[in-house]
Amino acid sequence: MISLVYEQDGAVVGHVMLSRMEMGEQRPLQLSPLSVAPAHQGRGIGSALAREALRLADEAGEPIVLVLGHSAYYPRFGFEPAAPLGLEAPRDFGPSWMVARLRAYDPSVRGKVTFPDAFG
Repeated sequence: MISLVYEQDGAVVGHVMLSRMEMGEQRPLQLSPLSVAPAHQGRGIGSALAREALRLADEAGEPIVLVLGHSAYYPRFGFEPAAPLGLEAPRDFGPSWMVARLRAYDPSVRGKVTFPDAFG
C-alpha cells in the first residue's frame, strides 16, 4: 500500500492511496481514493499526487496500477482500458475500469480482480 497526503499551510488538502486488490494469486495495486478538498481543486494537486503514487509503484517494481475512475481524467496519467489486457473488473464498469502499465509490466499479469471487503 502507498498513501500520500498533500499539505498546505499545515492542513491536509489532498490524499491518494494505492491499495492491494486480489487477482488470483496476484495482488495488484489500485489507485483509490484520490481526493482534493473542494477549495483546492483545479490547482494540479490531484495530478501531482497521482503521478507521485504511480512513480513510487513503478520504482517498487509493480507491474500495473488499476483504477476505477473517470475515463476522461485518468488517461493523462497513462491509464488505458483494462479489459482488453485481460484485467477483468468484479463487474462491468465499462470504460471506467483502467490500468496503467508500469516498467515491470508483463502481459501474463491478467485475471479477474476482487475488491477487498473494505471496498464493499
